[in-house]
Order: sequence, then structure tokens, then C-alpha cells
Amino acid sequence: MSKVIDGRMTLVSAAHVLDLSERQVRRLLDRIRTGGAASIRHKAIGRPSNNRISDGVRDYAVTLVRERYADFGPTLATEKLAERDGLRVSRETVRGWMSDAGLWLSRKQRRTFHQPRLRLEAYGELVQIDGSEHRWFEDRGPPCSLLVFVDDATGRLMQLRFVRSESAFTYFEALALYLKRHGAPIAFYSDKHSVFRVAKKDAKGGQGMTQFGRALCELNIEILCANSSQAKGRVERMNRTLQDRLVKELRLSGIDAWRLAIRSCRTSWRTTMHGLRSPLPVWKTCIDR
Repeated sequence: MSKVIDGRMTLVSAAHVLDLSERQVRRLLDRIRTGGAASIRHKAIGRPSNNRISDGVRDYAVTLVRERYADFGPTLATEKLAERDGLRVSRETVRGWMSDAGLWLSRKQRRTFHQPRLRLEAYGELVQIDGSEHRWFEDRGPPCSLLVFVDDATGRLMQLRFVRSESAFTYFEALALYLKRHGAPIAFYSDKHSVFRVAKKDAKGGQGMTQFGRALCELNIEILCANSSQAKGRVERMNRTLQDRLVKELRLSGIDAWRLAIRSCRTSWRTTMHGLRSPLPVWKTCIDR
């Protein structure tokens, strides 16, 4: 524009270089002559966006998250802010606020990568099973285990069952429920828990199989034992999701004791687990007596 003003370039050439119309270049020249070079800046520079959320709303949301949902992830915190507090903002907005406030650290920053095992093609062909011992009721009840069944092909959560501890008996009960609802898979994929694998190398009898393994053999179902937790990553990731979300759903729903959880799950509790590949109504969860 200075070349046009100094007479070293024509207005038509400047319009071609700037990819603007001659009329627009003429407007810019008039603006420079009256207000100087700074006057051609966009008028919105330095002004907040019309869609910007006010600082007051942001501070209110961060306060709610810090006081009520400090251990929640951004996705779950966003859902609860909308459901319980009537504050509707996007998940990424909440993620940014939580990161700025030091309430959230992305898992990618501390993630270790492992070679993935390819999924099987058919639904129901291979089912990953695992028991997750955790304080599911936090300080409102004793620790217990949750038996988790996940379909390998789709990542779908197939069955949950609370038990007091992992044992052959509790797995037999869970197996009977699974077979009744879903039928028999080709194989189950588990860790090397003593329920699935004989711990003693010199064990006598049983053909090197546990009671659970022999029962599966009678049903023509194979049992595969993973050498590492990363090998059965589908069910391990599901365990992390449940330990994050289900614990908080139990807390927010007022489930504060073992027997209360039994009664509520069988009668009135209808909370749906969001954020999973296939939403599962938690009231279908079976609680061990």
C-alpha cells in the first residue's frame, strides 16, 4: 500500500497482488490516509469473541469441579455439570479448564505403548474375563471384586458381577449366568489367576487343569491365559473405565453399603453407564450374596 501511495505501483497492480478488488484497495488507501497504517487492522482484533464463555461461568465451573468432581475425568465431569448443576459446556472446554487449573493430566503424557493384538472377527467368539478388586463403595463399604466380561471383537461390555472375592465358586456362578444369557464362546481369555491356571508345576492329577478349566473343557470352551496385562488390554481398559465411572455413579446415586447396593440394583436403580462402546444399564448387574 505504501508503494501505491508513493506512486511506485498502480492501484490495479496492488489489487492483483493483494487478491482484492480495486474498490477494496481504494477503501484501504482512504483509511490509511485518514488514520494511518494502524487503521487497516481488523476492527475485531483485541475484542473477545461473541461466543466466548464469561470468566464468571468458567470460575464457577472450575469451583464445582474442584469441590464435587475433583477426581472425575473431563468427559464425566461435563456430564455431571449438565445433569446435576445445569451447566452445559463442551467436553473440550471443560478439559481445558481442568488442565489450566491442574485438575487433569492427560494419560497420553504418561502412556506406554505396546504392540496390539488383533481383534477376532466374530462377535462372541472370544470373551476376555477379569476380576477387578477395588474399593467400589469407597469408604462406605468393604473392598470387593467385580467380575468383568468383555467381547474381544467389539469391545462390548457383556456382563458385570460383584463378588466378595475371586474364587472358583464365584467364577462358576458368573459363567452360568453368562452362558444362560449369551451362549458359549469358543474361548475365554484371562490372566494367570489360580482359578484359571495351575500354580504348581509339579501338581499331581487334574491333567494340569484347574476345576474351572476342566469345566470349560467339558463344555468344549477353551481357556487362554495371557502372559501380561497388556495382552488382554480390552478388559483392562474396561476395568479402568469402570473404576473411574462406576465408583462415582455409585457415590452420586447414594449407594453407600453392600446390602443397600444389592437392594437398589435389584429394584429401583436405573443408572446407565455412558462412555462405553455399548451402554449397559447397571441395574442388570448381579450382586453376590
